[in-house]
Amino acid sequence: MSGRRTTLILTLLLIVIGAGWALTQPLNKIAVSTGYQPLGLVFWQALIGAVILGAICAATGRLFRPTRDQWVMALVIALIGTVLPAVASYRAAVHLPAGVLSILLSLVPIISFPIAMAMATDHFSLRRFAGLTTGLVAVLLIALPEASLPDPAMVLWIPVALIAPAFYALEGNVVAKFGTYRMDAVQTLFLASCIGAVTALPAALAMGQFILPAEIGKPEAALIVSAAVHAAVYTGYVWLVGRAGPLFAVQVSYLVTVFGLVWSMLLLGERYAPQIWAALALMLVGMALVQPRPELKPRAALPEAGQDA
Repeated sequence: MSGRRTTLILTLLLIVIGAGWALTQPLNKIAVSTGYQPLGLVFWQALIGAVILGAICAATGRLFRPTRDQWVMALVIALIGTVLPAVASYRAAVHLPAGVLSILLSLVPIISFPIAMAMATDHFSLRRFAGLTTGLVAVLLIALPEASLPDPAMVLWIPVALIAPAFYALEGNVVAKFGTYRMDAVQTLFLASCIGAVTALPAALAMGQFILPAEIGKPEAALIVSAAVHAAVYTGYVWLVGRAGPLFAVQVSYLVTVFGLVWSMLLLGERYAPQIWAALALMLVGMALVQPRPELKPRAALPEAGQDA
């Protein structure tokens, strides 16, 4: 296969992954439309993801017996990468437009920068600080002007929406600092999804948020599709990182942000004030500024199975 054709195929796959990941935002909005509570949704999301990722592990010979360290790391990732951010996302989705949530979620690489400095896994960079500042200006552009959101009262839910990207940024830094103890990315997410389901179930039952639908309607279908799409695109992303490298694959973050607005307009009929589009532009600039520059010696971002992450 020629280099040009390979590049075209990888680029198309990148677009598909970005569009698929972005689809989960409006689907989450649909899932909460009938009053389902977060913990019940988180349980089913984690369970569906665990089943799909478990099937992938079985089909590719990746099933394994976790060690104590692997259980601990998977528990940490389940809490800060699945349960807690998902609860916040579902809660915010009730009150905020899905497109706005997509823009706020793109803060992950921007928030990751100060966390990395605090954890001593990165050093100060004026360029990345400029990216952090630009991202904060984008958030203020959404939150401050009354005309930005359909209802000014929605601004109260922006801090809740920021919980998810903050946890995702923390998760990335924890993995970068401590590794995943010889699990690859799919194995890690599979084990974390299992723990997430086991953790969310008793919490949902205790708080009266457990869901057992009598039939599969639009919200239930949206939840199933969202969980399935997330598992599929995550697996595709992991493959893409290994095949094309992290600096190529990381561009998916831009596509997720843009497609998040596109899907929300198409599926939910959302329309946005000029300030929202300006915030989108600023957020994309901020994301570009905080992305790592290419190194002289390339290195793999994700390990092969059986190596430390």
